[in-house]
Amino acid sequence: MTRPRVWQTGMATWILAAAAGLAQPPFGGKQGERGGPPGGPFGLPRIPVMTALDANGDGELSADEIGKAAEALKKLDKDGDGKLSRDELRPQFAPPLGPGGSFGPGGAAKPGVRAPVTIESSAQPKDEAEKKLLQLIDDINHKQGRMLNVPAQDGRMLRLLAEAVGAKTVVEIGTSNGISGIWLGMALRKTGGKLITHEIDPQRAALARENFAAAGIADRVTVVEGDAHETVAKLKGPIDVVFIDADKEGYLDYLNKLLPLVRPGGLILAHNINPRMANPAYLKAITTNPELETLFYTEAGGLSITLKKR
Repeated sequence: MTRPRVWQTGMATWILAAAAGLAQPPFGGKQGERGGPPGGPFGLPRIPVMTALDANGDGELSADEIGKAAEALKKLDKDGDGKLSRDELRPQFAPPLGPGGSFGPGGAAKPGVRAPVTIESSAQPKDEAEKKLLQLIDDINHKQGRMLNVPAQDGRMLRLLAEAVGAKTVVEIGTSNGISGIWLGMALRKTGGKLITHEIDPQRAALARENFAAAGIADRVTVVEGDAHETVAKLKGPIDVVFIDADKEGYLDYLNKLLPLVRPGGLILAHNINPRMANPAYLKAITTNPELETLFYTEAGGLSITLKKR
Protein backbone atom coordinates (compact mmCIF):
# COMPACT_ATOMS: atom_id res chain seq x y z
CA MET A 1 0.00 0.00 0.00
CA THR A 2 1.40 3.37 -1.01
CA ARG A 3 1.93 5.77 1.86
CA PRO A 4 0.35 9.23 1.44
CA ARG A 5 2.72 11.93 0.22
CA VAL A 6 2.96 14.46 3.03
CA TRP A 7 6.23 16.23 2.23
CA GLN A 8 4.61 18.84 -0.01
CA THR A 9 6.50 21.97 -0.97
CA GLY A 10 4.10 24.23 0.92
CA MET A 11 4.44 22.25 4.14
CA ALA A 12 8.22 22.06 3.83
CA THR A 13 8.34 25.83 3.31
CA TRP A 14 6.19 26.41 6.39
CA ILE A 15 8.40 24.19 8.53
CA LEU A 16 11.50 25.93 7.22
CA ALA A 17 10.08 29.25 8.33
CA ALA A 18 9.21 27.81 11.74
CA ALA A 19 12.67 26.36 12.09
CA ALA A 20 14.24 29.70 11.30
CA GLY A 21 12.17 31.33 14.03
CA LEU A 22 12.80 28.57 16.55
CA ALA A 23 16.51 28.68 15.88
CA GLN A 24 16.81 32.25 17.10
CA PRO A 25 18.90 32.30 20.28
CA PRO A 26 16.96 32.86 23.54
CA PHE A 27 17.26 36.09 25.52
CA GLY A 28 19.25 37.79 22.76
CA GLY A 29 22.38 35.62 22.95
CA LYS A 30 24.45 34.97 19.82
CA GLN A 31 23.90 31.78 17.86
CA GLY A 32 26.05 28.99 19.31
CA GLU A 33 26.44 30.71 22.69
CA ARG A 34 24.69 29.84 25.91
CA GLY A 35 21.23 31.41 26.07
CA GLY A 36 19.74 33.24 29.01
CA PRO A 37 20.88 35.89 31.40
CA PRO A 38 24.03 35.28 33.47
CA GLY A 39 23.37 32.48 35.90
CA GLY A 40 20.15 31.56 34.08
CA PRO A 41 18.87 27.97 34.20
CA PHE A 42 18.76 27.18 30.51
CA GLY A 43 21.08 25.93 27.82
CA LEU A 44 20.25 26.30 24.14
CA PRO A 45 17.18 24.21 23.20
CA ARG A 46 17.69 21.50 20.60
CA ILE A 47 14.92 21.96 18.02
CA PRO A 48 14.33 18.67 16.13
CA VAL A 49 13.40 20.46 12.89
CA MET A 50 16.53 22.62 12.99
CA THR A 51 18.70 19.66 13.97
CA ALA A 52 17.43 17.67 10.98
CA LEU A 53 17.87 20.51 8.51
CA ASP A 54 21.17 21.92 9.79
CA ALA A 55 23.36 19.07 8.52
CA ASN A 56 26.69 20.69 9.39
CA GLY A 57 25.55 22.00 12.79
CA ASP A 58 26.61 25.60 12.18
CA GLY A 59 23.32 27.12 13.35
CA GLU A 60 22.39 28.34 9.85
CA LEU A 61 20.59 26.85 6.85
CA SER A 62 22.59 26.96 3.62
CA ALA A 63 21.04 26.89 0.16
CA ASP A 64 22.08 23.24 -0.16
CA GLU A 65 20.46 22.34 3.19
CA ILE A 66 17.25 24.11 2.20
CA GLY A 67 17.23 22.20 -1.08
CA LYS A 68 17.43 18.92 0.83
CA ALA A 69 14.84 19.93 3.44
CA ALA A 70 12.04 17.60 2.37
CA GLU A 71 14.27 14.53 2.55
CA ALA A 72 15.85 15.65 5.83
CA LEU A 73 12.48 16.09 7.53
CA LYS A 74 11.62 12.45 6.89
CA LYS A 75 14.29 11.51 9.44
CA LEU A 76 12.10 12.96 12.20
CA ASP A 77 9.26 10.54 11.40
CA LYS A 78 10.30 8.04 14.07
CA ASP A 79 7.15 5.91 13.94
CA GLY A 80 7.01 5.86 10.13
CA ASP A 81 3.40 7.03 9.89
CA GLY A 82 4.14 9.62 7.19
CA LYS A 83 3.60 12.66 9.39
CA LEU A 84 5.30 14.53 12.24
CA SER A 85 3.61 14.45 15.63
CA ARG A 86 3.97 16.96 18.47
CA ASP A 87 6.31 14.57 20.26
CA GLU A 88 8.55 14.25 17.20
CA LEU A 89 8.74 18.05 16.90
CA ARG A 90 9.12 18.80 20.62
CA PRO A 91 12.27 20.75 21.56
CA GLN A 92 14.84 19.09 23.80
CA PHE A 93 16.89 21.12 26.22
CA ALA A 94 20.60 20.52 26.09
CA PRO A 95 23.09 21.12 28.91
CA PRO A 96 24.56 24.64 29.08
CA LEU A 97 26.98 25.40 26.28
CA GLY A 98 30.53 26.51 26.86
CA PRO A 99 33.94 25.04 27.64
CA GLY A 100 33.59 21.37 28.41
CA GLY A 101 29.90 21.35 27.44
CA SER A 102 28.37 18.48 25.54
CA PHE A 103 27.18 20.52 22.56
CA GLY A 104 28.86 22.62 19.94
CA PRO A 105 27.61 25.42 17.65
CA GLY A 106 23.96 25.26 16.72
CA GLY A 107 23.14 22.71 19.42
CA ALA A 108 24.82 19.87 17.52
CA ALA A 109 26.29 17.11 19.65
CA LYS A 110 30.07 16.96 19.80
CA PRO A 111 31.64 13.82 18.38
CA GLY A 112 31.52 10.94 20.84
CA VAL A 113 28.96 12.66 23.11
CA ARG A 114 25.53 11.12 23.44
CA ALA A 115 22.61 13.49 22.89
CA PRO A 116 20.06 13.88 25.72
CA VAL A 117 17.30 11.27 25.74
CA THR A 118 13.73 12.07 26.69
CA ILE A 119 12.11 9.37 28.83
CA GLU A 120 8.35 9.50 29.00
CA SER A 121 5.51 7.52 30.55
CA SER A 122 1.77 7.60 30.06
CA ALA A 123 -0.86 8.44 32.65
CA GLN A 124 -2.18 5.37 34.46
CA PRO A 125 -5.68 5.87 35.91
CA LYS A 126 -6.06 4.53 39.42
CA ASP A 127 -9.81 3.97 39.12
CA GLU A 128 -12.69 4.15 36.68
CA ALA A 129 -13.49 7.76 37.59
CA GLU A 130 -9.96 8.85 36.78
CA LYS A 131 -10.04 6.91 33.54
CA LYS A 132 -13.12 8.90 32.53
CA LEU A 133 -11.37 12.18 33.40
CA LEU A 134 -8.40 11.32 31.20
CA GLN A 135 -10.74 10.46 28.35
CA LEU A 136 -12.65 13.70 28.91
CA ILE A 137 -9.42 15.71 28.59
CA ASP A 138 -8.71 14.02 25.26
CA ASP A 139 -12.27 14.67 24.07
CA ILE A 140 -12.15 18.36 25.06
CA ASN A 141 -8.84 18.87 23.29
CA HIS A 142 -10.23 17.20 20.18
CA LYS A 143 -13.53 19.08 20.11
CA GLN A 144 -12.52 22.50 21.42
CA GLY A 145 -8.95 22.69 20.18
CA ARG A 146 -5.98 23.01 22.46
CA MET A 147 -6.59 26.71 23.10
CA LEU A 148 -3.02 27.03 24.44
CA ASN A 149 -3.79 24.44 27.12
CA VAL A 150 -1.11 22.60 29.04
CA PRO A 151 0.20 19.44 27.35
CA ALA A 152 -0.53 16.14 29.09
CA GLN A 153 2.95 15.92 30.63
CA ASP A 154 2.59 19.32 32.25
CA GLY A 155 -0.91 18.48 33.42
CA ARG A 156 0.38 15.35 35.08
CA MET A 157 3.10 17.35 36.80
CA LEU A 158 0.48 19.79 38.15
CA ARG A 159 -1.58 16.92 39.50
CA LEU A 160 1.46 15.20 41.03
CA LEU A 161 2.71 18.32 42.81
CA ALA A 162 -0.70 19.41 44.11
CA GLU A 163 -1.40 15.95 45.46
CA ALA A 164 2.11 15.61 46.93
CA VAL A 165 1.74 18.74 49.08
CA GLY A 166 -1.81 17.82 50.10
CA ALA A 167 -3.16 21.03 48.59
CA LYS A 168 -6.36 22.34 50.13
CA THR A 169 -6.39 25.66 48.26
CA VAL A 170 -5.05 26.01 44.71
CA VAL A 171 -5.10 29.33 42.85
CA GLU A 172 -4.78 29.34 39.07
CA ILE A 173 -4.17 32.38 36.87
CA GLY A 174 -5.38 31.63 33.33
CA THR A 175 -8.25 29.13 33.23
CA SER A 176 -8.68 28.87 29.45
CA ASN A 177 -11.31 26.15 28.89
CA GLY A 178 -10.33 24.25 32.01
CA ILE A 179 -7.88 21.52 31.01
CA SER A 180 -5.26 22.41 33.63
CA GLY A 181 -8.06 22.80 36.15
CA ILE A 182 -9.21 19.23 35.48
CA TRP A 183 -5.68 17.94 36.00
CA LEU A 184 -5.54 19.82 39.29
CA GLY A 185 -9.01 18.50 40.07
CA MET A 186 -7.67 14.95 40.02
CA ALA A 187 -5.42 15.90 42.92
CA LEU A 188 -8.17 17.76 44.73
CA ARG A 189 -10.38 14.66 44.64
CA LYS A 190 -7.73 13.04 46.83
CA THR A 191 -6.86 16.02 49.06
CA GLY A 192 -10.41 17.33 49.47
CA GLY A 193 -9.22 20.75 48.33
CA LYS A 194 -10.63 23.51 46.14
CA LEU A 195 -9.51 25.44 43.07
CA ILE A 196 -9.95 29.18 42.56
CA THR A 197 -9.22 29.90 38.91
CA HIS A 198 -9.09 33.31 37.22
CA GLU A 199 -9.99 33.94 33.55
CA ILE A 200 -10.26 37.26 31.72
CA ASP A 201 -12.20 35.93 28.70
CA PRO A 202 -15.94 35.34 29.47
CA GLN A 203 -16.36 32.82 26.64
CA ARG A 204 -13.49 30.67 27.85
CA ALA A 205 -14.73 30.98 31.41
CA ALA A 206 -18.13 29.67 30.29
CA LEU A 207 -16.51 26.75 28.47
CA ALA A 208 -14.45 25.96 31.56
CA ARG A 209 -17.56 25.85 33.76
CA GLU A 210 -19.15 23.38 31.35
CA ASN A 211 -16.03 21.23 31.30
CA PHE A 212 -15.69 21.28 35.08
CA ALA A 213 -19.30 20.13 35.35
CA ALA A 214 -18.67 17.33 32.85
CA ALA A 215 -15.63 16.30 34.91
CA GLY A 216 -17.71 16.18 38.08
CA ILE A 217 -15.53 18.72 39.89
CA ALA A 218 -17.69 21.84 39.59
CA ASP A 219 -18.30 21.80 43.35
CA ARG A 220 -14.55 22.09 43.93
CA VAL A 221 -13.93 24.95 41.49
CA THR A 222 -14.66 28.67 41.64
CA VAL A 223 -14.20 30.47 38.31
CA VAL A 224 -13.44 34.18 38.76
CA GLU A 225 -13.97 36.34 35.65
CA GLY A 226 -11.99 39.53 35.09
CA ASP A 227 -8.44 40.82 35.00
CA ALA A 228 -6.52 38.65 37.45
CA HIS A 229 -4.10 41.50 38.19
CA GLU A 230 -7.10 43.07 39.95
CA THR A 231 -9.21 40.10 41.07
CA VAL A 232 -6.40 38.39 43.01
CA ALA A 233 -6.54 41.30 45.45
CA LYS A 234 -9.67 39.66 46.92
CA LEU A 235 -7.90 36.41 47.74
CA LYS A 236 -6.99 35.39 51.26
CA GLY A 237 -4.40 32.92 52.45
CA PRO A 238 -3.18 30.43 53.14
CA ILE A 239 -2.68 29.19 49.58
CA ASP A 240 -0.99 25.83 49.05
CA VAL A 241 -0.33 25.96 45.30
CA VAL A 242 -0.32 28.80 42.77
CA PHE A 243 -0.30 27.99 39.06
CA ILE A 244 0.42 30.92 36.70
CA ASP A 245 -0.36 30.46 33.00
CA ALA A 246 -1.43 33.84 31.64
CA ASP A 247 0.18 36.98 30.21
CA LYS A 248 3.92 36.34 30.43
CA GLU A 249 4.82 39.97 31.11
CA GLY A 250 2.48 39.86 34.11
CA TYR A 251 4.10 36.90 35.88
CA LEU A 252 6.15 39.08 38.21
CA ASP A 253 3.11 41.07 39.28
CA TYR A 254 1.17 37.89 40.03
CA LEU A 255 4.12 36.58 42.04
CA ASN A 256 4.43 39.76 44.08
CA LYS A 257 0.72 39.80 44.88
CA LEU A 258 0.29 36.11 45.68
CA LEU A 259 3.57 35.18 47.37
CA PRO A 260 2.58 36.75 50.73
CA LEU A 261 -0.53 34.50 50.72
CA VAL A 262 1.33 31.27 50.00
CA ARG A 263 2.00 29.20 53.11
CA PRO A 264 5.53 28.11 54.02
CA GLY A 265 6.06 24.86 52.16
CA GLY A 266 3.65 25.96 49.45
CA LEU A 267 4.43 25.98 45.73
CA ILE A 268 4.37 28.61 42.99
CA LEU A 269 4.25 26.98 39.56
CA ALA A 270 4.62 28.95 36.33
CA HIS A 271 4.00 27.63 32.82
CA ASN A 272 5.91 28.29 29.60
CA ILE A 273 9.17 28.80 31.43
CA ASN A 274 11.40 28.13 28.47
CA PRO A 275 14.08 30.16 26.67
CA ARG A 276 11.69 31.70 24.15
CA MET A 277 8.80 32.66 26.44
CA ALA A 278 10.01 33.14 30.00
CA ASN A 279 9.94 36.63 31.49
CA PRO A 280 13.53 37.41 32.62
CA ALA A 281 12.26 39.57 35.48
CA TYR A 282 10.20 36.66 36.80
CA LEU A 283 13.15 34.28 36.46
CA LYS A 284 15.34 36.66 38.44
CA ALA A 285 12.72 37.00 41.16
CA ILE A 286 12.33 33.26 41.74
CA THR A 287 16.05 32.46 41.56
CA THR A 288 17.54 35.25 43.68
CA ASN A 289 15.12 35.38 46.62
CA PRO A 290 16.69 33.43 49.54
CA GLU A 291 13.21 32.55 50.82
CA LEU A 292 12.50 30.61 47.61
CA GLU A 293 13.92 27.43 46.11
CA THR A 294 13.33 26.93 42.39
CA LEU A 295 13.79 24.04 39.99
CA PHE A 296 12.92 23.89 36.31
CA TYR A 297 10.99 21.15 34.52
CA THR A 298 11.93 21.56 30.86
CA GLU A 299 9.73 18.95 29.19
CA ALA A 300 6.68 19.93 27.12
CA GLY A 301 5.78 23.60 27.74
CA GLY A 302 8.31 24.12 30.53
CA LEU A 303 7.46 24.68 34.17
CA SER A 304 9.18 26.44 37.03
CA ILE A 305 8.61 24.84 40.43
CA THR A 306 9.21 27.24 43.30
CA LEU A 307 9.06 26.27 46.97
CA LYS A 308 8.34 28.96 49.56
CA LYS A 309 10.76 27.94 52.30
CA ARG A 310 9.49 30.25 55.02
